Amino acid sequence: MTARLDHRNPLVFDTHELGRRPGALQRLTRTVDAPKDLGIQKVVGVPEGAPVELELRLESVMEGVLVTGTARARAEGECVRCLEPLQLDVEADFQEMFSYPDADDRGRVHHAEPGDDAEDDEDRLFIEDGLFDLEPVLRDAVVLALPMQPVCQEDCPGLCAECGVRLADDPDHHHDAVDIRWAALQGLADSLEPGDKDDKSGAEAGVDEKQEK
Repeated sequence: MTARLDHRNPLVFDTHELGRRPGALQRLTRTVDAPKDLGIQKVVGVPEGAPVELELRLESVMEGVLVTGTARARAEGECVRCLEPLQLDVEADFQEMFSYPDADDRGRVHHAEPGDDAEDDEDRLFIEDGLFDLEPVLRDAVVLALPMQPVCQEDCPGLCAECGVRLADDPDHHHDAVDIRWAALQGLADSLEPGDKDDKSGAEAGVDEKQEK
């Protein structure tokens, strides 16, 4: 059993004005608060409670109500290159058929019989007591409209692979290349104290004197 639709939910719409008269039209505009998790989780999305502007066209057809619309909102996320916060405007278009529960694909009244295969109904959305819920359609549309890899700007250079500095803040940033063949010796030399270097030099000199004798 699914929960009954609540007409007080801003994403639930009433089709009673259309009736079941094919060809009847209704245009609606509504600003609603964004539901939770509207977007691509941990990447980019519309914050919960942010305004979402909806423009809808409801058309009555034989089998139900065809809903065509556009949603506009401001999404927030993180640049995948430099990890800086970003904002972007999202505009999502959608079209969905909400079927009458007692009508088949041709709009004819259909009475379910025990044992009927319900697999075809899993992907269909239905009108319940003259109401339909736009939220699942809105979620799908927004996810498709958002970038999978958002960037703060198209030419964002990202971060330095060696030290992590944001390259857009320091265009001339670079590191001197070190020959890997000398890197180990350089590291050893840097790790020795000045006294250790002198002792080692003295020891090497003593060895040389003995070899000459």
